[in-house]
Amino acid sequence: MKTYCFGIDVGGTTVKCGLFRTEGTLVEKWEIPTRTEDNGKEILPDVAKTILDKLQERNIAKDDVEGVGIGIPGPINENGEAICAVNLYWGFTPVAKQLSELTGLKAKAGNDANVAALGEAWKGAAEGAKNVVMVTLGTGVGGGIIVHGKIVSGHHGAGGEVGHACMDHEETEACNCGNKGCLEQVASATGIVRVAQKELAASSDASVLRGREHVSAKTVLDAFKAGDALAVRVMEKVGDELGGALAIFSCVVDPETIVVGGGVSRAGQPLIDCIQKYYRKYAFTACKDTPIVIAQLGNDAGIYGSARLVLEDE
Repeated sequence: MKTYCFGIDVGGTTVKCGLFRTEGTLVEKWEIPTRTEDNGKEILPDVAKTILDKLQERNIAKDDVEGVGIGIPGPINENGEAICAVNLYWGFTPVAKQLSELTGLKAKAGNDANVAALGEAWKGAAEGAKNVVMVTLGTGVGGGIIVHGKIVSGHHGAGGEVGHACMDHEETEACNCGNKGCLEQVASATGIVRVAQKELAASSDASVLRGREHVSAKTVLDAFKAGDALAVRVMEKVGDELGGALAIFSCVVDPETIVVGGGVSRAGQPLIDCIQKYYRKYAFTACKDTPIVIAQLGNDAGIYGSARLVLEDE
């Protein structure tokens, strides 16, 4: 194994970059803008340039670099090809091949949520675990599945899309993906607000949420932690669907650890306790005691996971 590797996490506005030692020490991290103009044609050249500049700055030879891993917001197949990446304005893009040609280094590519899960399994909340399910609760619901230490990307690059598991067959409103009843419609930050608004409309119960000009996921979660009865009902629904979804995934993967990340996870242990209660209710007997933990790497999970990606055995 060589001394260094790079982990890259491409977002819609910035590209997070990390230089790592191959045993997992983060040497340096930095960001560059994500230039999405002209259908994002400058993104990979910009990534290549910042990598080559960093090698020159630190006087590191290419021969001492294991390679570069990169996470992309969109489905990535096992060949490191992006099927599409809407936020980057990409159509089909052979990401790993292009980045390798631009840098002269080995390159591997994965979905950003998947590599975040790999990062948490490598150096985060699930460190040392070989089988992990991660769910990220933000504006949407993303996720990643790690089996025997490797990302499950699937045939279409859609492995780990936990947010689009159909959990409510009676739902009449469409998810952003076009289907109805997705977990994302309930368990994301926007989903929590949606459930709260429905609960407020369906009852006249007193609540600190009632009459507010703006209800956010944070206000709902704060009210939940304070014991507001209506907010508790909202989060019980969220916990029911999310715990149920994780129980289903556990039947398939049987993870050693389940990791919950994203902005909503900042609600902390009360949220985890709510999810765990329903997870235990629905999980297969052998999986009931699987721990559910809060992600530890935050915004760095993607660069850690991308770096780990390029260190995997072929």
